[in-house]
Amino acid sequence: MKLENIRNFSIIAHIDHGKSTLADRMLEITHTVEARKMRDQVLDSMELERERGITIKMQPVRMIYHANGPERSEGQDYILNLIDTPGHVDFSYEVSRALKAVEGSVLLVDSTQGVQAQTLTTLAMAREGGLKIIPVLTKIDSPLARIPEIKDEVVKLLGCQREEILEVSGRTGEGVENLLQEIIKRIPAPTPTLLPLGKGEVPKAEGVLRALVFDFKYSNHRGVIVFVRVLDGKVKKNENLIFSVSNEKFTALEVGSFSPEETPEEYLSAGDIGYIVTGIKKPGIASVGDTIVKSSHPLGALPGYMQPVPVVWASIFPEDADDFAELKLALGKLRLSDSSFSYEEESSGSLGKGFRLGFLGMLHLEIITERLKREFNLNLVVTTPSITYEVENNQGKKEKVYSPYFFPDDGNIKTVFEPWVVAKIITPIEYLGNIMQLLFVHEAEIGETENFGDSRSSISAKMPLRELMRNFFDELKSTSSGYGSISYEIDEMREANVTRLDILVADLVVPAFSKVISKKRVEEEAETTVLKLEDLLPRQMFTLKIQAKAFGRIISSRTLSGMKKDVTQHMYGGDITRKMKLREKQKKGKKKMKERGRVNIPQDVFLKMMKSGE
Repeated sequence: MKLENIRNFSIIAHIDHGKSTLADRMLEITHTVEARKMRDQVLDSMELERERGITIKMQPVRMIYHANGPERSEGQDYILNLIDTPGHVDFSYEVSRALKAVEGSVLLVDSTQGVQAQTLTTLAMAREGGLKIIPVLTKIDSPLARIPEIKDEVVKLLGCQREEILEVSGRTGEGVENLLQEIIKRIPAPTPTLLPLGKGEVPKAEGVLRALVFDFKYSNHRGVIVFVRVLDGKVKKNENLIFSVSNEKFTALEVGSFSPEETPEEYLSAGDIGYIVTGIKKPGIASVGDTIVKSSHPLGALPGYMQPVPVVWASIFPEDADDFAELKLALGKLRLSDSSFSYEEESSGSLGKGFRLGFLGMLHLEIITERLKREFNLNLVVTTPSITYEVENNQGKKEKVYSPYFFPDDGNIKTVFEPWVVAKIITPIEYLGNIMQLLFVHEAEIGETENFGDSRSSISAKMPLRELMRNFFDELKSTSSGYGSISYEIDEMREANVTRLDILVADLVVPAFSKVISKKRVEEEAETTVLKLEDLLPRQMFTLKIQAKAFGRIISSRTLSGMKKDVTQHMYGGDITRKMKLREKQKKGKKKMKERGRVNIPQDVFLKMMKSGE
């Protein structure tokens, strides 16, 4: 198909504003999916996505649309390549990839909720990429829709005309046909971007290929399958290709498009979005932002994407030490389909061998650990999530600390630096006071506050990433009755007033419970943790101490009494000294047990403690 008949676009929006539902209606109208195969969230293929009702991995799809109407080339077929993107703040790196592969974006705004924090973040990315923005109000069929009011917000946000804003309902399909026609009308067709090779020489298009990798996945049978946007030239099956960055050669085993299943095609040409089966079965070769070129014309790599940087760290250990090799294999396989998390081996005295993993945020951590459990049937112990600290010791040596267990003692620390975030919160005005109080509790520096629309406010704030992870999202939702939304990005490193809190069970430190917290909150946190552990730990055969230690001393302690058997119950009458001897013998046995005994902490105790620390 001619380039002028291709449109590449994405749908961007805040989480739960109806992106996947709108995509479903587009697939129906263009007959991309047969009616008998139609279901909700067609593009959300992971079981976890369907269960939670959120998009985690973006999914491309090709639709053929037969355009009609006096202003549009009557009777012409158009290829519409849509990339449905995630809306959660943790997956903004996915959105950044998708936006590099398209010329325009549909900015979806929920007409019952209005512009939210993540709307602003994704819009900023789209504008940065120079994309054509089509503003669309969705859920217009809802009795709670406030269309005129939300239109005012969008006009203020984009500086556009009210008549440019389209209205649709993803549920009923109202306005979706008109949206497809406006996409053809407003979004520009792709144009080849071929640059000279040097000395003014421009290669002939048929011998050249430049395809940008915006995602990839792994298949046990076919190896790495890369998702590409072809910028220049053409690619066919059995051609010899090369990754520009990793310099790895391979042969294209298959090329094709997404309809929405992978559908083999004869070739992919400039402007197309599709996939290439590489056959490569080792990790670290394919990377997002790499450029695929022909071996015969090895052009240089295009400027890449925002490289995902882990901000949250947690250690993962198999519950059964024999499962270590299986966990290693599972992480390797998962890394082939999600390049945004990192892992390296580590070992702990009480938990054995495991891995330290880096994630993009708390939801990302939850998704990865859940996938390890579901897809690979692994029972895991996950330590309290932490962030990266930069510690300078008294000798002037600097080191990065990823795990609370390896955080130095106070006496050996000169300075500690921690990452801060810049956050933007949007909330109805009546919750403003409560949210200000919440920000104060979480050590935030509050910036400017401005009214947003008729009854909402936007708050800018800076706060430690450590505090953002300390249940801030849940508390914000609770404080604002679910109406508050937040987006954030990592800012500078600042000096931190923190210390390590260790939890000891039977005089042994349990690394999974160690955490780095603000010195102001140490005593409160120590008392809470010890009390919770006292409730959760099963009673042992001997008396057990549960202690919290910080600043080189025990600051909270509880004793869990041991189970006791009446060793004199079989005796009837007789000398009292016989009973005393038996009780003394029992006492000595308990003492010996206490000295030698080890406490086996059940998996569910770890999980419940981790949940309380989120």
